[in-house]
Amino acid sequence: MLEALRGLGYSTAAALADVIDNGVSAGASEVHVTFEWDGERSRISILDNGRGMHDAELEAAMTLGVKNPLDDRAPSDLGRFGMGLKTASFSQCRCLTVASKRISGPVSCLRWDLDAIAASTDLGWRMFEGAARGSEAFVNPINTLQSGTLVLWERLDRIVTPGYTLDHFADLVDDIELRLAMVFHRLLEGANPVFRLFLNEKFVSPWDPFMTGHAAKPWHSPVARILTPSGLLEAQCHVLPHKDRLSEDEFRKAGGAEGWTSQQGFYVYRNHRLLLAGGWLGLGQGRAWNREEPHRLARIRLDIPNTADSAWKIDVKKSTARPPVTVRPWLTKLAEDTRGRARRVFAFRGSPTLGPGGLKIEQEAWRVDRLKDGVRYCIDERHPAVAAVIDAVGGNAGLVRAMLRVVEETVPVQRIWLDTAENKDTPRTGFEGEPNAAVIEVASVLFNDLIERKGLSVEEARKSMLRTEPFQKFPKLIAKLGESE
Repeated sequence: MLEALRGLGYSTAAALADVIDNGVSAGASEVHVTFEWDGERSRISILDNGRGMHDAELEAAMTLGVKNPLDDRAPSDLGRFGMGLKTASFSQCRCLTVASKRISGPVSCLRWDLDAIAASTDLGWRMFEGAARGSEAFVNPINTLQSGTLVLWERLDRIVTPGYTLDHFADLVDDIELRLAMVFHRLLEGANPVFRLFLNEKFVSPWDPFMTGHAAKPWHSPVARILTPSGLLEAQCHVLPHKDRLSEDEFRKAGGAEGWTSQQGFYVYRNHRLLLAGGWLGLGQGRAWNREEPHRLARIRLDIPNTADSAWKIDVKKSTARPPVTVRPWLTKLAEDTRGRARRVFAFRGSPTLGPGGLKIEQEAWRVDRLKDGVRYCIDERHPAVAAVIDAVGGNAGLVRAMLRVVEETVPVQRIWLDTAENKDTPRTGFEGEPNAAVIEVASVLFNDLIERKGLSVEEARKSMLRTEPFQKFPKLIAKLGESE
C-alpha cells in the first residue's frame, strides 16, 4: 500500500507545500526548508516553530487514515485527508523521520522506513522510534526551539536518480523557490505576514500573480460573491499590463514559474493558500477554453472555503479543483468578461482606447470586416496617410487602391501567428523601439498635409494627429509639430 501511495503524482514543490501546510496550521511564524546535497545520501528537512506535538499526537500524525476527511475542521485548517504528511513525503523519499516537541515537553521522534517494511517477514507495519543510525544530527535543530516540528526526508530515490548531479539539485531548489513563493504568497505578503518562509536560509519573497498596485495595470474588478450550498465564494478579476508597459525585469518576474501563457486563468485559494495556479477549470462555450496567447493577461482570483473541498473535488495533493455545476455559469460569465478585456489589451499592445485628454481614436489604419465566412482585415482609406496619397495621385488612384488590395491579400497571417506562438511575443508595431526622429519624420509629412491640403490650423492638425493611429502614443512629439525652429 505504501509503495502504491508513492504514485499519487506529487511534484517536489507540491510535496513540500503539503508539509509546510502542517506547520502553518500549527501556528508557525517561521518555516525553514533546507536542501543538503550528498549524492545518494542527500536530504531535505522542513523545520517549523509551531505548537508541536507530544508523543500520542505524533503517532496519530504518522498513522495513515487517522483523520476522516468528512469531519468538521477549523476554518483556518489547511488540511483535509490526514494523509498529506505521509503521501507527500513517500512520494519523494524512502525514509521519513518526524521529530516534534511541545513547549516544555520532551522531543518525540518517529520514523517510517519503506526498505525496512519491505524486508519485514511479518505483516506488521513497522514504525521506528528515533532517527536512523547516523542521522541523529540531522534532527538536532528541533532542540533549538521551544516548540515545533522537524520533518526529515532521506534516501530521496524519486529525486536523486542515476545521473543526477549537484547542478540538477541546485536547479530544483531554484524552481521550488518560485513555486512556494506563488503557493503561499498571500500568507507571506504585507507588513504582518502569517509566517515567514526560508529556503536554505534565504527568505522567500512572495510572488503576486495579480501585480497588485502596479501603476500600468489596466483593470481589475470589484470582489464578486456568490453563496453556494458549500459556502461563500469570492472572485476578483484582473487584467495585467501589456509587455510594452513593463520593464524587462517586471515582465520576466510577472510571467511566473510557468510563463505568461500557462499562468493565465483562475487562481483557486483556500484560506489564502493557493491550490490551483492558472487554467480555465474546464469552462468554455461549446468546448473547454485552452490557454491561448491572446488571453495571457487574464488572471482571476477565486477564494473557496474549506467546507467546499468535497464539492470542488479537491484532491490529496491540493493541486486540482473542479467547480460544481451550480457555479459554472457564474464563473463562465466572469471569465468571458475578463478574457475579452485581456484580449483587447493584448491586441492593442497596452495602448489606451482613448488618446490624450480622452480623445477617441478615430483614424485607425486597419479595419476589421466580419463576413459570413470569416474575418477580413482591410486598410482604411480614411486614415490620413492613405487618404493623402489617394488624393495626391488624382487619376492614378485606381493604381494605389490595387496596391493596397495586394497588401491586404498578402498579409502573412499564418507567419505572424506562428512567430507569435513560438516567440511568445507579438511583432513590433506602432514605432516600438524606434527613435523619436523616425516618428517625427513620418508625423511631419502627415501634419503638413493636413495644413496644406485640408487647410487645418496648427492646433486642429495636432488634434487630428492625436486621434490618428499610431500617433496617439506620442502626444509630446505631436505637441512640437508646427513649432518654429
